Amino acid sequence: MQTLLWIIGATIVDSLVGLVGVFSLFANESVLRKTIKTLVAFSAGALLGGGFFHLLAESLEKMTPFQSFSITLIGFLSFFVLEEYLHWHQCEECEIHPYSYLMIIGDSVHNILDGLVIAGTFMVSIHLGIITTALIIAHEVPQELGVFGILVSGGFKKTEAIFYSFVAQCTCVFGGIAGYFFMSKMEVLALFIVPFAAGGFIYIAAADLIPGMHKTEGIEKVSSFAWLCAGLALMIATKVYLKA
Repeated sequence: MQTLLWIIGATIVDSLVGLVGVFSLFANESVLRKTIKTLVAFSAGALLGGGFFHLLAESLEKMTPFQSFSITLIGFLSFFVLEEYLHWHQCEECEIHPYSYLMIIGDSVHNILDGLVIAGTFMVSIHLGIITTALIIAHEVPQELGVFGILVSGGFKKTEAIFYSFVAQCTCVFGGIAGYFFMSKMEVLALFIVPFAAGGFIYIAAADLIPGMHKTEGIEKVSSFAWLCAGLALMIATKVYLKA
C-alpha cells in the first residue's frame, strides 16, 4: 500500500506540470503571440526528439526493428487517417484546428506511458521511483509549455488550453494506478503503446507544426529553425546525459 501511495503522489506531482501555461494569464497579447510561435517551433523539435530518441529508441530495446518500425508507422498513419476522416486537416477557417485535438490525444497516451514507467520503478524501489519521477518531470516541463503553445495557436482560449493540458497530463495518474495493479498484463500493452505514440508525435510535428514554420520569413524563419533545433537538442541531451 505504501508503494501505491508513492505512485499516486508522484503522478499527481507530474500532473501539475500541465498547469505551466498559467504564466500566460499574466502576459500581454503581443508577448504571448511571439512566445507561442517560439513554443510551437520548440515543441516540433521536442516531439521529433522525443519520438525518435526516447519512445522509438525504447521500443527498439524490447522488440525487433521490424516490429518497432511497423507499429510506429501504424501510429503515424492512424493519426493521419483520424485527421483526414474527420475532415480537419488544413482547416483554415475552423475555430479549432485539428492538430490541437490530436495533440491532446497524443499527449494523453504519452502520459499514460509515463505513469506506467513511474509505477514500474517504484515497484522496484522507492529511491528509483523518485529519481525516475524527477527525470520525467525535467523533460515534461518544456514539452508541456510546447503543448500549451500548440493548443493556443490551434484556436483554444488560454484558459481552455491550460485546462486541456492539465487533463491530458492527469492521465499519468491513471497509468500509474493501472501499472501498479496490472503491471504483468500492461507490460505487453506498453510494448505497443511506446512505438505507436512515437508515430503519433512524429506525425504531429511533421504534418502540422513544421509546415507552419515555412510561412515565416527572414529572421523569424531562422529563429523558428533555431528553436526547433533547441527542442530536438534538449530531448537528445536528456536521453544521453540523464538516461531518461
